[in-house]
Amino acid sequence: MTQVKAKKALGQHFLTDLDVAKRIADTIQRPELPDDAKKWSDLPVLEIGPGMGVLSQFILNNGRRLKAVEIDSESVRYLAKVFPSLEVTEGDFLRLDLKEFFTGQFVLIGNYPYNISSQIFFKVLDYKEDIPVVAGMLQKEVAERICSKPGSKVYGILSVLLQAWYDCEYLFNVPPTVFSPPPKVMSGVIRLTRNSRTELGCDEKLFKTVIKTAFGQRRKTLRNSLSGLIPPDSPLREDPIMALRPERLSVEDFIRITRTIRQ
Repeated sequence: MTQVKAKKALGQHFLTDLDVAKRIADTIQRPELPDDAKKWSDLPVLEIGPGMGVLSQFILNNGRRLKAVEIDSESVRYLAKVFPSLEVTEGDFLRLDLKEFFTGQFVLIGNYPYNISSQIFFKVLDYKEDIPVVAGMLQKEVAERICSKPGSKVYGILSVLLQAWYDCEYLFNVPPTVFSPPPKVMSGVIRLTRNSRTELGCDEKLFKTVIKTAFGQRRKTLRNSLSGLIPPDSPLREDPIMALRPERLSVEDFIRITRTIRQ
């Protein structure tokens, strides 16, 4: 096994513990995948921010076809030398067209940079038909938010939008001591697997607007926060659900509200 040398670049904290790296890589492998996701276990993999390749080496050893996106040119040169079979694109993941990497579906994985992790997962939604499985490590706070359920104080926009299309699992914690340099926060590893939903049953653009508007004023009841979106004669005006705050609502509740507003 390659002993990957850790270094800091662009404010990133590099994982140095090989056991943790293997656990993360194995989240997209059989038999770790849930039964309904094992059909995706042979798909090619796109890794975000491989750095010095601590995660890449295990994915390659698992026999997966792997490509990577890395923004740091020094890391790209290092990867080309140490992992010549790894195809690395130098660039900003948020600016790339992911359909250019593979023909058909692929799995997304990474030790996601803390400062753009939410943006990465919002981008995943734009490619939800191409990415049936997403896994990796990010700041614990964001990981918990993605996987939180209605009623949680951290349940929010990202929770609802992702859970509309994915089953979200919080897998395990990662302490700061396994990084160089150690971050000041805990990390968490999650896995998202595409659910069986093929359509929302409502206007998707309005659905996003409803969610963002509601959580933009999360301390208010829906009757107040969504008042500008609801027609005067809508039955929602008298619906008991409108007396709740947004963190109490499920994905299905938001779909029903969206559908009723449009009607």
